[in-house]
Amino acid sequence: MNRAPVSEGCRRIRRAARILLLDEHDRLLLFRFAPQDRAPFWCGVGGECDPGEDFASAAVRELFEETGLAVADCGSEVARRADDYLTLLGEPITSDERFYRVRTTSFTPDTRGHTEIEQALIDEHRWFTRAELANWHEPVFPVNILELLDLEADA
Repeated sequence: MNRAPVSEGCRRIRRAARILLLDEHDRLLLFRFAPQDRAPFWCGVGGECDPGEDFASAAVRELFEETGLAVADCGSEVARRADDYLTLLGEPITSDERFYRVRTTSFTPDTRGHTEIEQALIDEHRWFTRAELANWHEPVFPVNILELLDLEADA
């Protein structure tokens, strides 16, 4: 996807939908990214909204693209988060992320819908218990993932 050039000191707002995908054992699905320019890290399902796409629609689309799980609705938003960081392509951005909780039964993700960069950098997936997340030896993003899991959806 083409992006407008970012002038020095100016960060693009990157709108993204994130899914807290929990199985019947209350385990969270995460993917391990292993980029060459930084330490490996884990994060959940989700990604950038397409132009004109709302967060809820992006959540449904990203869930399907990244796992093969088709749902009509990802439910209510459970959290919002903003942060400054570098994307996997090295672009400095300010994130505007919305989180949705989806429950399912455990399955092996179908990763055929992953983007080229996801295919290149994701080397593993895993269903994590809360205890494993609390003591994991590699970074997990966002760092407050356990707090997000405890939030209730908006009424």
